[in-house]
Amino acid sequence: MPALRTSVRSARDTARDLLRAWQLPGDTCCDAVLLISELTTNAVLHTSSGQVLCGLTLTGDGRRLRIELHDEDSTPLSPPEREAGPAEENGRGLLLVRQLAASWGSTRSTRAGGKVVWAELAAHS
Repeated sequence: MPALRTSVRSARDTARDLLRAWQLPGDTCCDAVLLISELTTNAVLHTSSGQVLCGLTLTGDGRRLRIELHDEDSTPLSPPEREAGPAEENGRGLLLVRQLAASWGSTRSTRAGGKVVWAELAAHS
């Protein structure tokens, strides 16, 4: 999808529909949609990408949900240098990812020519 702010909503809506079709628990769906929103927002606002690619994979045993956000920017992802202050509106995306995901990270993307930021959740409670 194009790396535009409007794509964040599209990514959330598309993912929500897929997660419901997979019949994942409501709390898993909510957490996954929030992670997708944060990762897509970061890619749209903080990279030089023209396009981003969001992927969801449910492991064969159905226990883990992997979220991937591919962008065209090869700049490595690094944790924020400082935490957002209480009055700041931005700067908490990766904090949310760290808190919600069982594991997360980033590596070079083989699909978009830049990097992929991924997060994994337990798929069933």
